[in-house]
Amino acid sequence: MRIGIIATRLAGVDGVTFETAKWETVLERMGHTVRLCAGEVDALRYNARLIPAMHFHYPAAVRVTAAAFDPDSDADAVRHEIGRLADQLLPVLAAWVETERLDQLIVENAWAIPMQLPLGVALYGLAEQTGLPTIGHHHDFWWERERFATCVVPDVLERAFPPALPNVRHVSINSLAASGLEARRGLPSTVIPNVFDFAAPRPRPRADVRHQLRTELGMSDRGALVVQPTRVVPRKGIELAIELLGKLGDRDAVLLITSPAGDEGLDYLVDLERQAERAHVRLRYAADRFEPDLEGRPLGPAHSLHDAYLAADLISYPSLYEGFGNALLEAVFYGKPVLVNRYPVYDADIRPLGFRFVEIEGAVTRETVRAVRSLLADPAGVAADAKHNFAVGRQHLGYDRLERSLHGLLA
Repeated sequence: MRIGIIATRLAGVDGVTFETAKWETVLERMGHTVRLCAGEVDALRYNARLIPAMHFHYPAAVRVTAAAFDPDSDADAVRHEIGRLADQLLPVLAAWVETERLDQLIVENAWAIPMQLPLGVALYGLAEQTGLPTIGHHHDFWWERERFATCVVPDVLERAFPPALPNVRHVSINSLAASGLEARRGLPSTVIPNVFDFAAPRPRPRADVRHQLRTELGMSDRGALVVQPTRVVPRKGIELAIELLGKLGDRDAVLLITSPAGDEGLDYLVDLERQAERAHVRLRYAADRFEPDLEGRPLGPAHSLHDAYLAADLISYPSLYEGFGNALLEAVFYGKPVLVNRYPVYDADIRPLGFRFVEIEGAVTRETVRAVRSLLADPAGVAADAKHNFAVGRQHLGYDRLERSLHGLLA
């Protein structure tokens, strides 16, 4: 089939972009042709249509979306503006569908998180108007976020986030979200967790890359390199990683953040830098070293993200909330020990699989510090855990599982 994937953004290092790329790879491996359409796309993508008005940073969409969640807004005016912007998007999207001769649509999170209300409404109209079989791939729902709790146009959310249309099938990325969707909207969904290509060749650690990265971070051969491979937003719980390093007492240790801040403002990054200073923790925000430029080339001096994983002594993943956990799977692939906070989806869907991680429950305790110290001093134990975790990941969360699920959805 010819399959069109639609999102607000398919670029950068967010989980939706990563997971969409995996779906694209598996769909093409199954023999389908894939076309993309988004408000931002990675550079040099030949199969993508760029429509800037689809982005959640598009000024008119930003204004009306902010107004929709402001209790002082005029509901009729907000509803009218959402409809006006949706009416502008719909014919453009319909023309893309016709030009690409699409047989199937996949909507990536644009019906789940209401950061682009006009796009969600336009996609409702597109699915209804074309009648094409459509999959809504939902990564995180609006009722899971406090900032979307008050809306002056709740009818818009109930209609299109996500829609109840006969030609739309829904996919949730965890069991809790699937239960919430059914309870709140009466919509069944297939659970397809985040996956990783565990069959891909595993890059070997290189001493020169490790040495270079540590040198750039101002490190000597001493000290643990703890990598936080996530965006800088409050739900990532990065303050817990700072607390851990402060209690470890390793003055040569560095906490490296590889992914950008800014999606939800910069206040959180500033707070983290202040906390690190007070705790005497060496925090290095180095997203620019791991981000490509506008043409897809590394900025210099730069590294690929896998350099950070390979150089890491410990991966920090103290998230308060996650839809699933991409960075966890990446750490498993690279054979790295992980500190993980037991966020709800981890407890429900990941912990039962039997991974071996250092776990915390919202706080760094003396037992946590002892466990991390012991692990960092035990290379043989790290290797044994890495082998075990890789086998668990390959069995339960590999591309084969995604392919089986997609066969059923597309049948």
